[in-house]
Amino acid sequence: MPNIIDRSVLSPVSRMRTAFFVSDGTGITAETFAHSLLTQFDTHFRQVRLPFVDSVDKAHLALRKIDETFILDGQRPIVFSTLVKTELSDIVRASHGLYMDLIQTFIEPLEQELGMKSMHTIGRSHTSADSAEYKNRIEAINFSLAHDDGQSNRNLEEADVILIGVSRSGKTPTSLFLAMQYGIKAANYPLIPDDFEREKLPGSLLPHKEKLFGLSIAADRLAEIRNERLPGSKYAMLENCRYEINEAEKIMRREGIRWMSSTTKSIEEIAATILQEIKSEQRPD
Repeated sequence: MPNIIDRSVLSPVSRMRTAFFVSDGTGITAETFAHSLLTQFDTHFRQVRLPFVDSVDKAHLALRKIDETFILDGQRPIVFSTLVKTELSDIVRASHGLYMDLIQTFIEPLEQELGMKSMHTIGRSHTSADSAEYKNRIEAINFSLAHDDGQSNRNLEEADVILIGVSRSGKTPTSLFLAMQYGIKAANYPLIPDDFEREKLPGSLLPHKEKLFGLSIAADRLAEIRNERLPGSKYAMLENCRYEINEAEKIMRREGIRWMSSTTKSIEEIAATILQEIKSEQRPD
């Protein structure tokens, strides 16, 4: 006989809440914004993305899924929506979820301020496929992939920023995030034992010193990350991690390179700091 749990005896704190991200597109915008809000609360959420809800039938299907979750959970799901068409959002709004409309919350005040009606067009934010901005992002992604982990020294003069630091300090994900989100051409280059013995930057980076930005990390965190990849290796030993980090920071201080610790920072926070540095360089005197 199956184990049946009486959800009525569960305390509100012990129950897992469900968050839905409903969109007529990919749902990434709704999910990203919702994450920023949900992280303000010390609880876990089961997360369900419902993308491409672009018809009445799909809206009713989303409604049924939300209501089924309400019955199973015994409490209202949180529904974050970026549905543009009112007829679709009205259907999903009728569910037994707490409906958070991320479009109308901002569209109506903007309509009043700008003195015009919005176009209410599905996918309007994604029509930049042929725009210069989209092409710049694709070029930046290709550049970052070609210049990941010091694979190539070619065309470094085209880089907007060159990230340096020891292996596994966060250079690759930060480079790709900058490229995908902001069209920043970010190369990254690992500092290795040869560089520490010479106590110098790699020669290929010297002509581009003004573009360098360093990432460091706490030794215990680095050892943890490296042990996941190569458990028990010298590469992952805490003492070796301490040595590499100390030597890398010495080089960065000696060369006057801006750097930050990635230990407690998210990719978004690291990228925001780097963007701020890049923009400050571009300001006119």
